[in-house]
Amino acid sequence: MSEENRKSTGPAGGNPAGDGKAGQDTGSGQTGAAAHNGRAARRPHGPHGGMMPGEKAKDFKGTFAKLLAYMGRYKLALIAVMIFAAGSTVFNIIGPKVLARATTELFNGMMAKFAGMGGIDFQRIGQILLLLLGLYALSSLLSFIQGLLMTEVSQKLCYRFRQEISEKINRMPMAYFESRTVGEVLSRITNDVDTLGQSLGQSITTLITSVATILGILIMMLSISPMMTLIALVILPVSGGLIGVVVKHSQKYFIAQQNYLGKINGQIEEVYSGQNIVKAFNREEATLAEFGETNRILYQSAWKSQFISGMMQPIMAFVGNLGYVAVAVSGSMLAIRGVIEVGEIQAFIQYVKNFTQPITQVAQVSNMFQSTAAAAERVFEFLDEPEEDVIAEKAVGMEKAKMQGAVSFDHVRFGYQPEKTIIHDFSCEVLPGQTVAIVGPTGAGKTTMVKLLMRFYDVNSGAIRVDGQDVRNFNRSQLRENFGMVLQDTWLFHGTIMENIRYGRLDATDEEVIAAAKAAHVHHFIQTLPGGYQMELGEDASNVSQGQKQLLTIARAILADNPILILDEATSSVDTRTEIRIQKAMNNLMKGRTSFVIAHRLSTIRDADVILVMKDGDIIEQGNHEELMAKDGFYAELYNSQFEGQGTLETA
Repeated sequence: MSEENRKSTGPAGGNPAGDGKAGQDTGSGQTGAAAHNGRAARRPHGPHGGMMPGEKAKDFKGTFAKLLAYMGRYKLALIAVMIFAAGSTVFNIIGPKVLARATTELFNGMMAKFAGMGGIDFQRIGQILLLLLGLYALSSLLSFIQGLLMTEVSQKLCYRFRQEISEKINRMPMAYFESRTVGEVLSRITNDVDTLGQSLGQSITTLITSVATILGILIMMLSISPMMTLIALVILPVSGGLIGVVVKHSQKYFIAQQNYLGKINGQIEEVYSGQNIVKAFNREEATLAEFGETNRILYQSAWKSQFISGMMQPIMAFVGNLGYVAVAVSGSMLAIRGVIEVGEIQAFIQYVKNFTQPITQVAQVSNMFQSTAAAAERVFEFLDEPEEDVIAEKAVGMEKAKMQGAVSFDHVRFGYQPEKTIIHDFSCEVLPGQTVAIVGPTGAGKTTMVKLLMRFYDVNSGAIRVDGQDVRNFNRSQLRENFGMVLQDTWLFHGTIMENIRYGRLDATDEEVIAAAKAAHVHHFIQTLPGGYQMELGEDASNVSQGQKQLLTIARAILADNPILILDEATSSVDTRTEIRIQKAMNNLMKGRTSFVIAHRLSTIRDADVILVMKDGDIIEQGNHEELMAKDGFYAELYNSQFEGQGTLETA
């Protein structure tokens, strides 16, 4: 297998690592254990692919302002959410004050009964309780409505983001995807959008209800007794200070826990996916030792973080109980003096109990907003990425039926990075219908030339012309309609075999699909499968062999019937007998079409009209097989090495 193609990704081309960019990752944004293990993009934000707790945006204010502007179309729904949330909170806060009237009524009735001056007015108490029931029912209804509205807004926002990201992906240049792994891109449309939707929906309603609860409870407490309110508020700085101490000591352990959780997940993922290599090199003990050390550190940080943070609840409960005692004592004294009623003491204790909860929620919301902003920032970064200029200012139309297939490389110079030139001075004239084979060692620039031809990248200098027109003047989409491509790195999607072959030409009939399969010598194999052409291919088409996948992609290219063919190691995964049969079919297919063939086995390109021998980005030899063998140069050395055991040729 060639090095360039081993690193290729997706249906449209390979990672340029084979041409001198090995291991490049520009902008994945991963740090720590994830980057260390080389799996950053597969789990970009922690052990479950989500945002790490406490992850912060680089520009919180700017991102949030942009997000609010983005939510402008939902402003009426958001205003309704605020109104319903505030209304629900208000009615819920009034409840204890109404209940206090019932308690007072019951207390006064009992005292009157004991004094022989009356009894308990159950009718009056019943009316108060019915009023209380109505208030709580109305509060629940308003809460339900605001929750429904906020869920709809957040999910519409997620839908819109996913839609825009999906559309954006189709407009992105190939350079973006080749500088990032698949997981890094997928995390934007899955993890980040999900985090954004969930945290936004929760944080907005929680913030509204918490602020309204704090203000409402404070007002109700002051209406009962300003002195008791002052006593209750004194405990807040105490509890806040204790919480601050706990958070300060637990934060470092939480960070360590997240880091080592990412490390341990990376080790498990790598060992699981490379289990055959681990066993082949007898690395089981070393792997277990490394895992054990990471697991030990994770255990230490995990129990410390959980233990220290677990202290927060009993501390809060202790301080809260002190507050209840202070309120009960002061309230009793005020009730004895006749300043307040007994029921109001009960209501005040309820308010004190409920006062600390919204304060804690506001602190939690601040962290949720950080996660929301961090997720939104990553989504906006992706949506703001430079796009491929799909349509040139003076785009030249190119219909498939009218393309002749003449290709000219005129002093092409190119590098994936401007300061690192890969193609130095490439010139070549390809006549319509010619078969051009490109051979050479790893990193010579063979696959890169194909990418330049299809405008996955544009040349730094020089020009590539098709039928006399510079490819930069073409509409990219129309230009690529004229190319058929078969890669060593096969790409088949989850669907039937018929659908996968028809992907080459969506309007093809079943008969045309079957004819293409026969031409690719895959028809007999398909008939032996359960369901035949209607058999569903699984994820990554794992229910057929690599060679069979290669045959299906060749059938797809045959069906597409494009004027220019690109065959990048198209038969590398099939056996010799099948390769010969496919070669005959491909030779028939290539008649009258311009074909570019990147070959691993040089015996397969002996009949090519022109063989370009590349080395270090330049053509060092050019001619047909007989001419190059007669020169007894670099090509002859490479060709003979495959048959005389003098070495192994690696081609990209």
